[in-house]
Amino acid sequence: MGLWAFWSFSLLAFVLLYPFHPKFVAQAEITFSRTIDRFYRLEVTPLETRATRKSTEIKVSLKVDNSTKVFSAFETEALGPSKPNNGQQVDNATQSGNEAPIGIKPNYHSGVQIPDKKYGNIFEDNQGRATANMMLEDTFSVRGKKAKRSVVATHSENVDRSISGEAQSRERFVETVQGVSNTRAEYRRTGEEARGSNPKQSEPHLDTSTFALSGDSAHNQAMVYWSGHNSSVILILTKLYDFNLGAVTESSLWRSTDYGSTYIKLNNKVGSRTVLSYLYVCPTNKQKIMMLSDPEVESAVLISSDEGASFEKHTINFNILSLLFHPAQENWMLAYSHDSKLYSSMDFGRKWQLVHDNVMPGRFYWAVMGLDKETDVVHIETRIAEGRAQYVKCRAQRCTEGNRQYLFPGYVDTNSLVVQDEYVFTQVTKSGRASYFVSYMRESFKRMKLPKYCLPKDMHIISTDEKQVFAAVQEWNQNNTYSLYISDSPGVYFILSLENLRTSRGPAGNLLVDFYKVEGINGMYLANKLVDNHIKTFITYNKGQTWALLPAPATDVTGNNLHCILPFCSLHLHLEMSENPYTSGPITSKKSVPGIIVATGNIGTELSSTNLGMFITSDAGNSWRQIFNEEHNIWFLDNGGALVAVLHTVKQTRHLWISLDEGKKWDRHSFSSAPLYVDGVLMEPESDNHIITFFGHFSHRSEWQLIKIDYKGLFSRRCMDGDYQTWYLHNKEELCVMGEKQIYMKRRPGNRCMLAQDYSRIYSSEPCVCTAYDFECDYGWERQADGKCSPAFWFNPNGAFKSCSTSQSFLNSTGYRKVLSNNCKEGGRNVYSPRKEPCRPRAPRGLRLSTSQGELSAAVGSNVTFMVYLDYGDSQRTSIQLDFGDGIKITYSNLSRTDDGIKHIYRTTGIYRVRASAENNQGSDSSTLFLHITSPVERIYLSAPIVAIRGKEANLTVVVWPGHTRTLTFFWWFDNSSEPIITLEGTISYTFQKGGKNKVTVQVASASTVMQDSKVITVKEFFRSLLLSFSPALDEHNPDIPEWREDIGRVVRTALSQVSGVQEDQLLVSLYPGLPTTAELFILPDEHTSSEHKRRSEEALEAISDIFVTALNQGLIQFELKADIRIIVYMTQQTLAPLVDSNTIHSGSAMLMLLSVVFVGLAAFFIYKFKRKIPWIHVQTEDSHEKEPEVISTVDQNDTMSNMSKVKLSDFPSQKELMENELEARNRGGIGRNLERIVTREFPNCTNV
Repeated sequence: MGLWAFWSFSLLAFVLLYPFHPKFVAQAEITFSRTIDRFYRLEVTPLETRATRKSTEIKVSLKVDNSTKVFSAFETEALGPSKPNNGQQVDNATQSGNEAPIGIKPNYHSGVQIPDKKYGNIFEDNQGRATANMMLEDTFSVRGKKAKRSVVATHSENVDRSISGEAQSRERFVETVQGVSNTRAEYRRTGEEARGSNPKQSEPHLDTSTFALSGDSAHNQAMVYWSGHNSSVILILTKLYDFNLGAVTESSLWRSTDYGSTYIKLNNKVGSRTVLSYLYVCPTNKQKIMMLSDPEVESAVLISSDEGASFEKHTINFNILSLLFHPAQENWMLAYSHDSKLYSSMDFGRKWQLVHDNVMPGRFYWAVMGLDKETDVVHIETRIAEGRAQYVKCRAQRCTEGNRQYLFPGYVDTNSLVVQDEYVFTQVTKSGRASYFVSYMRESFKRMKLPKYCLPKDMHIISTDEKQVFAAVQEWNQNNTYSLYISDSPGVYFILSLENLRTSRGPAGNLLVDFYKVEGINGMYLANKLVDNHIKTFITYNKGQTWALLPAPATDVTGNNLHCILPFCSLHLHLEMSENPYTSGPITSKKSVPGIIVATGNIGTELSSTNLGMFITSDAGNSWRQIFNEEHNIWFLDNGGALVAVLHTVKQTRHLWISLDEGKKWDRHSFSSAPLYVDGVLMEPESDNHIITFFGHFSHRSEWQLIKIDYKGLFSRRCMDGDYQTWYLHNKEELCVMGEKQIYMKRRPGNRCMLAQDYSRIYSSEPCVCTAYDFECDYGWERQADGKCSPAFWFNPNGAFKSCSTSQSFLNSTGYRKVLSNNCKEGGRNVYSPRKEPCRPRAPRGLRLSTSQGELSAAVGSNVTFMVYLDYGDSQRTSIQLDFGDGIKITYSNLSRTDDGIKHIYRTTGIYRVRASAENNQGSDSSTLFLHITSPVERIYLSAPIVAIRGKEANLTVVVWPGHTRTLTFFWWFDNSSEPIITLEGTISYTFQKGGKNKVTVQVASASTVMQDSKVITVKEFFRSLLLSFSPALDEHNPDIPEWREDIGRVVRTALSQVSGVQEDQLLVSLYPGLPTTAELFILPDEHTSSEHKRRSEEALEAISDIFVTALNQGLIQFELKADIRIIVYMTQQTLAPLVDSNTIHSGSAMLMLLSVVFVGLAAFFIYKFKRKIPWIHVQTEDSHEKEPEVISTVDQNDTMSNMSKVKLSDFPSQKELMENELEARNRGGIGRNLERIVTREFPNCTNV
């Protein structure tokens, strides 16, 4: 007995102390850093601002084979306030513009994966620049100071995410038993389980090596690139990012050619002074690499065509914010700049050409192969104004205005253009309601049809797989949830699939939808739905036709019965996709391993963030097993044949677990000699190199450590035919899934053989006869409690649009439509498929006419598209006529010829009555709309007298450029009125009751444009006015703008005041628009003159007027326009025609003229003598002697100009002299006595131009 005890003790000591791997001795079990936050949000922000999920440490005792081990369970609590900790930050750059504002946009954060081929490869930096350089950053505190360490990977997937997260660390000790941490105080493993977890017996043979990036310990960010696909090259760009400066100050480039065993520093090759900021890899040829230098130092690109073995440097004149590689051409790329310009390069960045400016960020797309005719086509959303944009299509190197196509009629909402697979989506918001449009196979746009009373507030495109659109729609009565809608192939008619999807918002406002497409199984999806304020996980096997809860495992990880019975208790999963390429995320599936899903979740009545565990299914969700009590990152290895798991933790670790039997048994391996803060795991599961790379750091100030793990030693050989087994895809024992029976092939669990990369996963497939299970309700129909489809209350199935334009029969819906991608075959009598019915002659009824966008206005010269719909009576003999209202009519033989709309261009503005009529031998129907054709108002001018008579109407007119007809609204504001006078015409008559200065403002409204002009009108009891003209030289310098006219009027008024001595307040000079330049002088009464002295004031105005007449006729009023250019102001007069013509040929005309003059003279004499006896003649008389007026000829211009240099202001007579001369003249008869009269009537309108 003593000898037996001695050898037993020796053997036990040997087992416990001897290291199985010669490179590693320490067996400390300390977990590695990770992010706890569910969405892995990555931001470079102060640690105190981030929320964490707390962890709770529980220590329990467990007896195993007479030896006691210490365990702990990791549980989660609700979010609490954060504090400095050894957390980790995962930073993915945010692509600006692909966030989800209100409008149609791809939801990159939903559970549906987005293949590279669909979205290109957009990259963006942490300042809002799109990038595929995913950064994993570790944030920790050292002696009260915060330090940050990050790792960024390059991958070729379109990135539209900004994720941040970190977790509070908790110290614990973990022992793995069958791949889980035990939380029970008492648990005895069976002998088989104990053997399975014994490191000495089961730990696989893995080759590991470690390399330290010496000299870069201060660098706090790193970008790791490994192309995979059997390439042995790994590139690492480490950077020192200064958070205070917001810039990269140092960088180092490392390269490995032996799968990461050793690295060489390449700083000398790229330039020792060059600071690199980003690294990009061509997705179609991963040997081609582009790196950007920091724009703060220099703006340049470094290009390599041999995986970084050599570089060539090219300077560029703009800063690249994001890149988009062509899906097929390896040298073609688009670059978005900091000033919203889009550039293209056809030689991998060596030369760039401007494509378009004012491009919305992230709203540019390369051509989709097989759909766009030219491979270099670019789809662009360009900003026109606030909230408005245009959809532009052009060639990347020939995007001039003449080569651009505007495929959508009119403007679209900003940030709404999505080009994805066969579809182009856009959105237009009018009157607060959004309308969504789709183009299928690059055909014309059509309005997307949702159920009538859905009334969407927001829409996000989730998926366009298999020529069908999945959309998350927020209906009018939803706030925090969305509903899932599924379309037909053209993406026009949508039906409801699942209500109240769980959603949330990312840090950048982007929508996160809990919806996940299971890879490898056609028609299989998972979704989280809100049911009675509880979030539950549902599964569908027929593309959303029916949904069911997930069954929970029968037992927990320790083998205890759970007693979780549907529908009261079920399994609930977290469905967010991994935003960090170095973590697996909460749910994982792979096309190469159909039927296997690994996910984080919990068991109970609803989804929770506590008591989380890891669950796996091997039969496509029909049954589940729990594999871990704590969250793990789990990846597929060996083309999906193996699983590797790493604990999700914030502490150091050196262990990983590997399973070869679909998670039934897990083998532990120590991958590092010392505990490591793991920043990420890099692998290429589809390659044959069997390499995993761990990267991290041993301590907060240590250098970057890269650990290469070769797991090829797990397998002894390649798999043969006998190593595979088959399994049937089913849904609760129903073998027909998506219309067919499918048998899959997979490796027998536990066989240690390597899977071939090209082996067929589907063993056989056999179609089934169609049943109700293969059909969903058609548009306008709703599923009832008994499972049947019935028409919705708003839908009339007999009035549905049925086309008989091209044939004598039509397909009439039965209320069902076949699920897309369903492969069932029609059996005998099928009651679900549409029925073929003959077309019967019917009179046209339900004719509707609208524009393509439903608008009732359009810009002049634009292409207006009219749509004609007919509910009944559509046949080959039903003619359609459309009268555009501008004298043009068009007739179609039948409705089918109008499917793409009827386009028409209106050349002039106005309101047009558009009428459509349908007619056949059974009857007719018609529909009318009134269309407003407008054009932008460029400028307006308020034509109004500057002086008006108080108490009498004055006419005011607005002149608009360009001219409009009945499409403008005029708002007139007079002085201090609180309400405007609104007219539809640009002319108004108004009576001013208040003397003095009155301000008139007119506003002209055209669509959303409002323009304004104002005038100040002086209102008096009476005034005098004279018409003025100017030297012809003034016309040569007349720009015909209001400001110039005001300045010239001010100069003329000053000159008149200086000559006459009259105060400027009594003078107003108004220049008229147009050529020749003319003006009017207004002489106003003195404001201090009382009404009792009105007659005296009128006489004074008459005297002043005569003075101005004299000065103007003598050319005394002049001013200097420019050097050597003087302008003379004249009074406008008509010169009498000569009485005698020297030409003998016109002697007869001269005689007639002479006789006319004599006759006019006699008539004037007669009127003068008998004027007091003619009642309708009233001539003002004075006490002075009456005398016939003298005719004053106009001063000769040439004589005046020749003497102009001799005339000075000092030579002008003074006001006193002029008054004396005027009184003297009055005594003699008065020069200019009756040339002008006192104005006591309204002044006529100004001339309009």
